[in-house]
Amino acid sequence: MLAQVQLGNIAVDVVLKDIKNVHLSVYPPNGRVRIAAPARMSLDTIRVFAISKLGWIKQQQNKLREQEREAPREYLNRESHYLWGRRYLLTVREGDEAPSIELRPRRIVLRMRPGTSDEKSQALFEEWYREQLKAAVCPLLAKWQPLMGVTVKRVFVQRMKTKWGSCNPMARHIRLNTELAKKPLEFLEYIVIHELAHLIEPTHTRRFIALMDRFMPKWQYYREALNRLPVRHEEWGY
Repeated sequence: MLAQVQLGNIAVDVVLKDIKNVHLSVYPPNGRVRIAAPARMSLDTIRVFAISKLGWIKQQQNKLREQEREAPREYLNRESHYLWGRRYLLTVREGDEAPSIELRPRRIVLRMRPGTSDEKSQALFEEWYREQLKAAVCPLLAKWQPLMGVTVKRVFVQRMKTKWGSCNPMARHIRLNTELAKKPLEFLEYIVIHELAHLIEPTHTRRFIALMDRFMPKWQYYREALNRLPVRHEEWGY
């Protein structure tokens, strides 16, 4: 069931479904608010809950609206692109050869056929970032799985619009956002540890925080720093 409650000038989308707990989310880029609540919970009860979180909601909305955005990419010569936090200038080479991307010192070389659309260039870059992330995550899993005493059955690397990563504790799967390949490598490590910790403790309880404190004492610094970095120039949904 879909519904909405109004808190002054803030509209809160409400989804009632078969869950046990209430989940409150504020989504980029403009701070849309969504509450997922148990099907049995009344809208009046949900409204009271939302009012109790109003200060936090406004704080999160302000952070998102102030967050820097990447400029839309046009895939032109000398355009800036990023890999693991380092800036590279794009070199575009048109020809009849198969489309490809090559990393060189200080440059990323994009080979494409004449007349290739921005959409196809973007798709090529998305796949390239996906492969970079897959290669980088393997040694991190090899390092942290035995240290944390967990095993991941499958890792998905994909474009995600609202999260840097996610975890399915039952299936023992984790998902990683391809955007992480643009950020410094230590942020990928933070997200990997975060999702592995969810295999032990699925929710953000005190136990989860204790796990993060144990395995990555500076995790809160990495969380705040990652969320301050520029994100894609687009409307994120949920």
